[in-house]
Amino acid sequence: MKINPGSTAAFLILTLWLPAVAQEKTTIKPGGDGDVSLKLEIQRSIDKGIQFLVSQQNQKTGAWSDPNQPAFTALAVSAIMGDPSRKPAEPMPSAIGRGYGFITSKVQRDGGIYGKGLATYNTSLCVMALVQSGNSRYFPVIAKARRLLINQQQDYDKRAVTDNVFDGGIGYGGSSPHSDLSNTHLAMEALYYSKKLLADTEFDESGEFDLDWDAAIDFVSRCQNSKETVRENGDWQGLRKEDEGGFVYYPGDSKAGEIEITSADGTKKTALRSYGSISYAGLLAFIYADMDLDDPRVQSALHWIQGNFTLDENPGMDAQGLYYYYHTMAKALSLARVQRLKTPNGKVINWRESLALKIMSQQNRDGSWVNQGSNRWMEDNPVLVSAYSLLSLEHIIRGL
Repeated sequence: MKINPGSTAAFLILTLWLPAVAQEKTTIKPGGDGDVSLKLEIQRSIDKGIQFLVSQQNQKTGAWSDPNQPAFTALAVSAIMGDPSRKPAEPMPSAIGRGYGFITSKVQRDGGIYGKGLATYNTSLCVMALVQSGNSRYFPVIAKARRLLINQQQDYDKRAVTDNVFDGGIGYGGSSPHSDLSNTHLAMEALYYSKKLLADTEFDESGEFDLDWDAAIDFVSRCQNSKETVRENGDWQGLRKEDEGGFVYYPGDSKAGEIEITSADGTKKTALRSYGSISYAGLLAFIYADMDLDDPRVQSALHWIQGNFTLDENPGMDAQGLYYYYHTMAKALSLARVQRLKTPNGKVINWRESLALKIMSQQNRDGSWVNQGSNRWMEDNPVLVSAYSLLSLEHIIRGL
């Protein structure tokens, strides 16, 4: 089944990510669908988390956390805007207005929205926050930011017969040497939703200037552990059965490391380990690229995810990036419309309930979250981790 811009599935995706624009307040009532008590428990946790975030805003600038990284403010804005108990018709909270003011103050001459470096990462998340507002005053900013993201897509030598392995992907921007799956999927997400928002407006440039989505799919596919990518990458790379279907950071490199294996003919090869958060990012990239859900690459990703489901760690990374992992999990499984997961030993898991309970159990008394096991990828920052947690819970509660 394919998700296309005019389909019911596409509308479902839009409401899952942009609840403040497209969906009315979630109604909780006896006899309704889902677990009523769990919904109430999740909403209480969301309320506490939002109170914490609001308390952390710089009242003078409107920023959250590091002002040189507006992505933090964008994530906080998205988390507060996504509160299921907030009616879109209600006046916008003052904290949100200040947050949007800070985001737009970071617009650069090239159209990007960033401070010092990480242009793709910051711009992508800021575009998502601006799209979530649904406010036409931000359309010119979004349109220019789209151009920046599209221009980040890499094509190392257009005259070459054989593509570079990094072609089609997107990196951090600036001095970043090449594409990676994390930045690519974030840019694809921002471009996917902003294209919908700007459709049929004076800022709709999709017919004349858009991402090369086929090239993006090719890059994402090269990041997936499969027999095809192993053949493409040459004689040095091997493939372990337990890694097949999962993803790595970019072709030839995995943040989870590598393992030397011996092939059937006795040849020593290097197997790149798949890991959790980037595998969910890969699945999301396929969804944003409007791929068929029954495409073998999508199904292979889902198979790896199902076989490696855990909430105790970011598979392959221990505690590193744990809350980013939760966030990509909640988003990817929601958009793929996965209701239950079945582990290799036959256990059926209600992933929404399990993930919600896990996240809520880690909430601090002040309403915040922080990664106690690792500070990698800035997860010692309570603003960042609280935003990840709130966004995860907001995806979950709407799917119950």
